[in-house]
Amino acid sequence: MTSVQNPAAKENDYILELKDLKKYFRIKSKKTFGEHPILKAVDGVSFRIKRGEIFGLVGESGCGKTTLGRTAVRLYDPTGGQIIFNGQDITNLSHKELIPLKQKMQIIFQDPYASLNPRLTVGDIIAEPMVIHKMFTPAERTERVQELLRVVGLKPDHIRRYPHEFSGGQRQRVGIARALAMGPEFIMCDEPISALDVSIQAQIINMLEELQQKRNLSYLFVAHDLSMVRHICHRIGVMYLGNLVECGSCRDVYKEPKHPYTQALLSAVPIPDPDRAAAKERIILEGEIPSPVNPPAGCPFSTRCPHATDRCKEEKPVLRDVDGTMVACHLYD
Repeated sequence: MTSVQNPAAKENDYILELKDLKKYFRIKSKKTFGEHPILKAVDGVSFRIKRGEIFGLVGESGCGKTTLGRTAVRLYDPTGGQIIFNGQDITNLSHKELIPLKQKMQIIFQDPYASLNPRLTVGDIIAEPMVIHKMFTPAERTERVQELLRVVGLKPDHIRRYPHEFSGGQRQRVGIARALAMGPEFIMCDEPISALDVSIQAQIINMLEELQQKRNLSYLFVAHDLSMVRHICHRIGVMYLGNLVECGSCRDVYKEPKHPYTQALLSAVPIPDPDRAAAKERIILEGEIPSPVNPPAGCPFSTRCPHATDRCKEEKPVLRDVDGTMVACHLYD
């Protein structure tokens, strides 16, 4: 697999822009009395994605990356901030107002076993978005579905089969075909390979990369496999406890990570060469992982950071430019 190059896009040609995006959930439980606590899944995240760019979003489980992606495409209603898609503010649009925009923004779900309706044939699953948006005649929809099956590496006669007749990798291909059905410009990829066998993962990644190049698609690629993100993405954002702590080009972030959390993450990436792996310094994080229900007052990483000071525990850092990479850390003030 070859490393992907920077896309040719105009400086101001952004397809998606998030400004101080927040998504909070109120926890309802019979065990809690009075006011229900609030879980801050996404707590003020800002970044932009260029047209034709693949933006990777990484972080450990529970950091809020999937919630951010789903909020960005309005599967979840945001608690605060702004979502600007194709130059239009879609933050507070109603479901009815969002329908035309949904043609241009789609999602590939993580679990190919749960994301496909077992009662529908593959043909009906892929054609469903076209039916909802009243696009094409029935004959044209059938022809388009068969073409999409070819595009994702399946056979046209698979149109009559049901999801249970396919392997996990084939089901994910069906999910990708469904995402392509409307001719989108932007796709949120929610860990699209994490539920697949290792032997299939590279095939799906190569296909997504090829589709992106041929159709000039933009991806928000949510993942925890840092090696795969380095291969397919142009830029990368690192999330921790609902916050964006570092953002920059894949080359810069992987070559010289600046935030202590990013450094720890990259130190854990396996190296196939035993000699290099033995010589590599592994950063072991200590301390408690805070709860998003009760995050630290200052820097969200202050409870585990080996460089934390009193200021870190009291004042939350903001993203600032450090040699072309955006970093939220008081070490670079």
